[in-house]
Amino acid sequence: MNIYFLGGGNMAAAIAGGLVKESGYHVHIANRGAEKRERLERELGVAVSEKLPELNADDVLILAVKPQDMQAACADVQTNGALVLSVAAGLSVDTLSRYLNGTRRIIRVMPNTPGRIGLGVSGMFAAEGVSEEDKQIAARIMSATGQVVWLDEEDRIHAVTGISGSGPAYVFYLLNALKEAAVQQGFQPDEAHRLSLAVFKGAVALAEQTGEDFELLQQNVTSKGGTTHEAIETFKARRVAEAIEAGVQACVARSQEIEKQFRL
Repeated sequence: MNIYFLGGGNMAAAIAGGLVKESGYHVHIANRGAEKRERLERELGVAVSEKLPELNADDVLILAVKPQDMQAACADVQTNGALVLSVAAGLSVDTLSRYLNGTRRIIRVMPNTPGRIGLGVSGMFAAEGVSEEDKQIAARIMSATGQVVWLDEEDRIHAVTGISGSGPAYVFYLLNALKEAAVQQGFQPDEAHRLSLAVFKGAVALAEQTGEDFELLQQNVTSKGGTTHEAIETFKARRVAEAIEAGVQACVARSQEIEKQFRL
């Protein structure tokens, strides 16, 4: 199967990096920058070019250009019936179809950065009329970067953006906060970094292995009147959970705003 990328940024490289590890895929990346093309060819061993070659109906085109650059990038693209996957945030099926001369064989994808190491999550929505076979092809492609979650409604892309799409940034924010707290307690920065990572990795692994509810796991290490209890009560008093919920909602609202901008 021929898989062509329009754009060679971080997400394109992450997806392509997963695909080249599997047999049966011919990966080609079109990118305007010569230096980036050379790096992609050297590091991933994929074919590269400045512009897309002619596409066929059996090909897959992955749009990995920044939303604000997508219309210009697609100006000379003829899909010729190829299946289109878009990882660009804020561009609806209708907008993408308008950019691509009316094609509706489109699947929107909201991946996240852990896809670089095969631990990502991709929310996916298929335009009306996309076949089950096309959905299976798209799922196999994105499975190279991690898990796949199908959405029944296109608007749910915004919710996925707020949870898994932007979610890694929330985790890094909390990691950094715990690291800074460790430094305040006298640990050296490198020690604080290792300690914080170990806490998150261990907690996630425990949650995965036990399958228990997150709240129950928290309660299991929170004895009333104990040290952990004091920390949790402080978090509650500062409304940390509510702040996270508000942050997610702000992210979702911004995603909705961006999509409206591109509909104009």
